[in-house]
Amino acid sequence: MKPISEITEELGLDPAETIPYGHHKAKVALSAIRSEGKRGKLIVVTGVTPTRAGEGKTTTTVGITQGLGRTGRRAAATLREPSLGPIFGIKGGGTGGNMATVVPDDEVNVHFTGDAHAVGSAHNLLAALTDNVAQRGHIPDFAPDNITWRRVTDVEERALRSIVTGLGGSANAPVRESGFDIVTASEVMAVLALASGLEDLRARLSRMVVGFTGGGRPVTADDVGAVGSMMALLRHAILPNVVQTTEGQPVFVHTGPFGNIAHGCSSVLGDKLALGYADYVLTEAGFGADLGFEKFMHIKARFNGLEPSAAVLVASVRAIKSHGGVRLRDLENPDDDAVRRGAPILEHLIGVIRSFGLPVVVAINRFPADTTKETAVVRERAEAAGAAAAVESRGFAEGGAGCVELAEAVASAADGGDPDITYAYPTQASIQDKVKALAQRVYNANDVKWNAAAARRLKTYQELGWGDLPICMAKTHLSLSHNPRMKGVPKDYTFEVSDVRSSIGAGFIYPLAGTMVTMPGLPGSPRALDVDSEGRILGL
Repeated sequence: MKPISEITEELGLDPAETIPYGHHKAKVALSAIRSEGKRGKLIVVTGVTPTRAGEGKTTTTVGITQGLGRTGRRAAATLREPSLGPIFGIKGGGTGGNMATVVPDDEVNVHFTGDAHAVGSAHNLLAALTDNVAQRGHIPDFAPDNITWRRVTDVEERALRSIVTGLGGSANAPVRESGFDIVTASEVMAVLALASGLEDLRARLSRMVVGFTGGGRPVTADDVGAVGSMMALLRHAILPNVVQTTEGQPVFVHTGPFGNIAHGCSSVLGDKLALGYADYVLTEAGFGADLGFEKFMHIKARFNGLEPSAAVLVASVRAIKSHGGVRLRDLENPDDDAVRRGAPILEHLIGVIRSFGLPVVVAINRFPADTTKETAVVRERAEAAGAAAAVESRGFAEGGAGCVELAEAVASAADGGDPDITYAYPTQASIQDKVKALAQRVYNANDVKWNAAAARRLKTYQELGWGDLPICMAKTHLSLSHNPRMKGVPKDYTFEVSDVRSSIGAGFIYPLAGTMVTMPGLPGSPRALDVDSEGRILGL
């Protein structure tokens, strides 16, 4: 690794505007964001609907960034911060792999610069202050039973999904039913990711709803007097972090909203910072195009002047075979017929991306067992579905050298002129109509079914004037639908909404589809990490 000062100097950042955290990572002052002058091309990287077979979005994002560097172009990447929950759960680290990795990967994956801890602290401070205000009766008609703000932790723990707090007598009050969410599902994390600066952060925190009075009036973080204290905890967390790829390109890693619960994109500030200094900025959106990409467009890009010039859809032969019905243990066996059976998911998502008006390049993330015939099937089906190009990515094994052809295709797509962006719904549409538009256009459903409780809450949101907010669908990442068992491209079904919540500070409404939960549970065999004799983390 190069010293981080060399990375920032090569990028053109003023040393006075960087704050080193050790030798290989730094924060960057908000004053470094260029509102005028040089502006690069933004390229959003997404993937096919995930499977256990693996797709490799982060590895491909890093590989393309390195490939662009090999061609003499100035490139940077913007990524979400990894979450401790998945790292110790089933997913593992979130920094790419092998020759296409963000480094120092052990520090980025575990604790990093403390941003996630600051978010958790600010969120739980608000919970404590809200309980205190309700217990003491400082807000008329606001009782503990009317609090909706839950607490968070960065550990996956199903036992905390539903809890009772305040047991043990009146000194420990208030007694109320509550629960925990994962830190990455915190509205504070979403607010931090979408804020355009300190004052916007303050305004968004002020609007966050923590409960309702008996008469139905929303109670906000501003009402309970929490905003100033939360700002004190988040004043450094709002600054973007910069690290590097294994080949020395800058990577801005900042904020980490969950991809299937929140909007799954890195920060607005990170993208704007990178665009002022790089010719091409690769920004990754979480999970598949039915989640991260759609939310990137409707929540992040639409309201922040961050419309991309092109998109990259990452796929692997293994993943497409998995969608074609091949079991995990059989994926190493050549089967181009299974690729053909699974190709509709690729074709559908190409169509989703193109429906927004964007050119799309398919990156075929190469695995050792892939055959030339299987890869050819993916390329043919992708190009027939309207992809500008479909090119193999060999970043894992070869780094930037294995992504030069892919990088050229991506640059060509991005340089083709400003796309005419269209969206799935107008902002003034009702919440019901917005969800129906997503269900039909993205999830391939016929209709939407709202359960009774969700429908009642929806009516309240409309009456409160929140109907113009965009939708952030919380749904499984394992299917286009609300049901993780519905593989491939399901059709002739009804999309089911089981609940709906509001994130007024972040600026979106999030319906919960099917049995979606906001606190994941640990798998049967949680990932085991360890530390070697020199203190380096093993097993990421």
